[in-house]
Amino acid sequence: MCRHAAWLGPSRPLSSLIGEPEHGLLRQAYAPRLQRYGTVNADGFGVGWYDAARAEPVRYRRSVPIWADANLPGIADVARSGCLLAAVRSATIGMPIEESATAPFSDGRWLLSHNGRVDRVAVAGNGVAVAGNGMDPESPCDSAWLASAVFARLRAGMPVADAVAQVVTETARADPAARLNLLVCGGSEIVATAWGDTLFTHVHEGVLLASEPLDGRPGWRAVDDRTLVLASPDGVSVTRI
Repeated sequence: MCRHAAWLGPSRPLSSLIGEPEHGLLRQAYAPRLQRYGTVNADGFGVGWYDAARAEPVRYRRSVPIWADANLPGIADVARSGCLLAAVRSATIGMPIEESATAPFSDGRWLLSHNGRVDRVAVAGNGVAVAGNGMDPESPCDSAWLASAVFARLRAGMPVADAVAQVVTETARADPAARLNLLVCGGSEIVATAWGDTLFTHVHEGVLLASEPLDGRPGWRAVDDRTLVLASPDGVSVTRI
């Protein structure tokens, strides 16, 4: 359910995640190679990037297939940043197909994408619901509920790695079948989880994280399931959660 990718390192264009690589997200939208659930990702797409002129990241989201947006190639060629996030969506059955249900979700400087599915009752039942804390989800979709749970913890001052790990483990305890691959970007760091689906890293002059390799270069490494990846200017660490 969905494919996503992120970059942290020297400034580069969004196209480096989407159309430039042989197996970028444009191709993964209609011909993913390693997707375990679903066959195409045509229920929308979204991108996010950071610009020094803005305190908050820029988002561009649509509810159409990524290949159907004639404006995206031009945007992706000129939108450059040292921290990028992009996602293509295969909607969970019963979830709305609309821009507000499409990653990346955002709050302040944070961007979040979810690859997977979860029972919203499990999110609510484990103390990660947003009711009453001023952090209503953007959408009724399951991914938006997860995003709000993470954002609520970040607003409370919890370190991003701890916030993501807590939301994932508490939600999975209530819904053992949940798939909870998250990408969370803050401009100078990225936290990712592998929980129920594939995740790969590639380190060369920066860090790429992606649901599946974007190209055939050597150096792509599969991340073990039920682990958390923290990428920062200091390097990459992988821990069990």
